[in-house]
Amino acid sequence: MKTLKVFFLLVFSFLLLAGSAAQAQTPKKTWSHKAKGAAIGGGAGAVTGAVLGGGKGALIGGAAGAVGGGLLGRRKDKRQDPARYEAYHNKKK
Repeated sequence: MKTLKVFFLLVFSFLLLAGSAAQAQTPKKTWSHKAKGAAIGGGAGAVTGAVLGGGKGALIGGAAGAVGGGLLGRRKDKRQDPARYEAYHNKKK
């Protein structure tokens, strides 16, 4: 019984290590500046709106912040990596 536990532990650890090695070779995908701007702007707008206007102000501030942050991030994406922006922009059509 003890050898069965050791065998199972060895196989499990091998599979765990092999899975992490395969993941390390794939390139990491990062958020675009547009997505980051929308997320940060939405959060900041919601907090500011909640402080100033309560529940309804949080909704309005979050929406305005997400739109504004997304627009600023889109402009940054377009300037820094025009090829990626064009590839994404043309894919939607």
